[in-house]
Amino acid sequence: MTAFDEMMAGDGTRPPYAEFHRWLSGQPDDLLVTKSSDAEEVFRRTGITFAVYGEEQATERLIPFDILPRILSAAEWARLAAGIEQRVRAINSFLHDIYHRQEIIRAGIVPLDLIATNDAFLPQMIGLTPPGGIYTHIVGTDIVRTAENEFQVLEDNCRTPSGVSYMLENRETMMQLFPELFIQNRVEPIEDYPKHLRRSLAAARPQRTTDHPTVAVLTPGVNNSAYYEHAFLADQMGVQLVEGRDLRVVDGHVAMRTIEGYRRIDVLYRRIDDDYLDPLSFRPDSVLGVPGIMDVYRAGKITIANAPGTGVADDKAVYSYMPDIIRFYTGDAPILSNIPTMRCSEPDTLAHVLDRLDELVVKEVHGSGGYGMLVGPAASSAERAAFAEKLKARPANYIAQPTLALSTCPVLTKAGLAPRHVDLRPFALVGDGIRIVPGGLTRVALKPGSLVVNSSQGGGTKDTWVLRDGPGGTATAAASAPGIRFPAPQQPDFPDPAAAPAPPSQTEAGQ
Repeated sequence: MTAFDEMMAGDGTRPPYAEFHRWLSGQPDDLLVTKSSDAEEVFRRTGITFAVYGEEQATERLIPFDILPRILSAAEWARLAAGIEQRVRAINSFLHDIYHRQEIIRAGIVPLDLIATNDAFLPQMIGLTPPGGIYTHIVGTDIVRTAENEFQVLEDNCRTPSGVSYMLENRETMMQLFPELFIQNRVEPIEDYPKHLRRSLAAARPQRTTDHPTVAVLTPGVNNSAYYEHAFLADQMGVQLVEGRDLRVVDGHVAMRTIEGYRRIDVLYRRIDDDYLDPLSFRPDSVLGVPGIMDVYRAGKITIANAPGTGVADDKAVYSYMPDIIRFYTGDAPILSNIPTMRCSEPDTLAHVLDRLDELVVKEVHGSGGYGMLVGPAASSAERAAFAEKLKARPANYIAQPTLALSTCPVLTKAGLAPRHVDLRPFALVGDGIRIVPGGLTRVALKPGSLVVNSSQGGGTKDTWVLRDGPGGTATAAASAPGIRFPAPQQPDFPDPAAAPAPPSQTEAGQ
């Protein structure tokens, strides 16, 4: 497969990269190597690490960082931002619906079994409406590119999307190493993300809360793979980082321990899984959560971000219905398309997948981090045979997708510049409207030919630039989108599931 290269097109440089490419062509190789070493030292000194599981002991590693930015034009970003905003609204409406009237199931769009038997669906959330009606306060949407104008959503991350700290640290590092590039190129800023995160969380506070709610970040602790990010975001927002042992229910509210006694919390940005959130409602052996927090939540006295039960929207089998979900709740066609997805729970589909394992990518419906998946063309015959047995044993646990020729961007290697496959995770914040950070986290597969970009599987990251429209940005961009902002009261204007348009016809659903 021939991959689309985002910097070079035919015999020339693509417009978004024109200014950068001119600069790059004039740089000596040894300077780039030196700057790359400097970047690694910055990451080492700052302690930007992640944990790798699956080994005898979890190990801490520096996340690899490539100093060549990934660049998007204003017009490209405007389309991406509009598509993400549409998707986030539909997902919030879908989550409200399946925990209330379930109109989309009644309409025959999404099958009941897919929800009722889903491990991420929480019966404890049935009939419960979170403060402000918001289920997904922070959303990370993974996007891949396969051609000049072809962007597709790879998956949705609605539970506890990670990576935003790397996005911010990548930009900070680039500005230290190459300040002249940010003078020559009009790059949209991202450094206000922590301020916008706190504002969005505060806007989603419970009713009858003061205008200055207390916000805290709940972490499982230092042994979690994303602990660096938890601590980073708490510090950047100016809020407390807490563990379950720091919290308790006091007088019907969740409170955190301080040197002056227990202080009430209004909004809790939790970075632990649903099962560990409350031992009285979920896993009784959990020591990471807060006993009784779900009772406080049901009473409307605390906001939990993201809401419990949002993981059902992360399910990759549910993902296969997203085009119809968007049409059902918005009445519009999806701006961003899905990757064609086969549900292995269907017997005919399973047989098709088993016959073509050497051509397909197969994933667990609740998998993440690149674990539990098979990239058929890159796997050995023995690996495919072993995976086939897993498929036969639990077909409903898997989906399959075609192997795509993901776009490439140049990276700096020991041998010079070389193309590597990339994806993009933009971050959306939902509170007083929807804000979408201009850019996001670009993940890059550093191994030649690899399509797996996850850091746990040897991938790295890049700084992502969105150019402003006009001189120094992109001359042909249609509109700049530094962030979609919809000033609104505390209740966002999500589509009402009860007033959803008629289900799409068979013809529309198949388009």
